[in-house]
Amino acid sequence: MENSLAEGTKAPEFTLQNTDGEKVSLSAFKGEKNVVLLFFPLAFSGTCTKELCTTRDNMKLYNSLDAEVIGISIDSFFTLKEFKKAENLNFTLLSDFNKEASQAYGVLNDDYFGMKGVAQRASFVVDKEGIIRHREVLDESSNLPDFKAIQNVLKQFD
Repeated sequence: MENSLAEGTKAPEFTLQNTDGEKVSLSAFKGEKNVVLLFFPLAFSGTCTKELCTTRDNMKLYNSLDAEVIGISIDSFFTLKEFKKAENLNFTLLSDFNKEASQAYGVLNDDYFGMKGVAQRASFVVDKEGIIRHREVLDESSNLPDFKAIQNVLKQFD
């Protein structure tokens, strides 16, 4: 498995499909918003659902910190659309079906319960200039990201 990107480095550009099949690029937020990228293994799995519902329940805080939250998994955008609807998620989900973003960010897991090419649970905060200001890559997919650390990094931008 490759190492993921270090803090202080430029975040790799990506263009992925959202739950409506529309293309969304990281560069669209440059100069506009800080971006929280949440890579997660699979929609509808227990810890992933808990992670994204926790994020959903804290969206007022992320909005107040001028942050765009984006969840990314290798699921198809059709699956993510159903997941978003089922869990009433109020932020963007992107399909990394071709595994390009997961690979670029160094979070592609070679063995996830026997499945090859699933994203590790990982979080990145990318500032308005496109620089990674926080990264956390979890070896245990049953663990949740450190949401407080993410929020503390965002508070520094105010």
